Amino acid sequence: MVDILETFTPQANPNIPQLRAGDTVRVHARIVEGQRERIQVFQGVVLRLRRGGANASFTVRRIAAHGIGVERTYLLHSPNVEKVEVLRHAKVRRAQIYFLRKTQGKASRLKEDRTVTES
Repeated sequence: MVDILETFTPQANPNIPQLRAGDTVRVHARIVEGQRERIQVFQGVVLRLRRGGANASFTVRRIAAHGIGVERTYLLHSPNVEKVEVLRHAKVRRAQIYFLRKTQGKASRLKEDRTVTES
């Protein structure tokens, strides 16, 4: 007999690789505007990952024009996330790197982690 909860659990999106806080990623999200559909690219640093089964999400932050920070949260299992590219990994010592919100310019740089192997 199939467990009824297993029928409602979403399948993991195969286009999203293993993410960590501090990764610089490029998220390709599907945007629907009326009858039209387009892909919007959002590139930034992963601030946090929230594990939670169907509610799992990750937050990406980038600096927009005039030094204004923009954060966007994406659901891990969403079919609207077309793909996620990991551009670089960074050495961070905590799970949520909210301290980046208070930094500006060179202070917001993260040291690259070259020991991570792609799998």
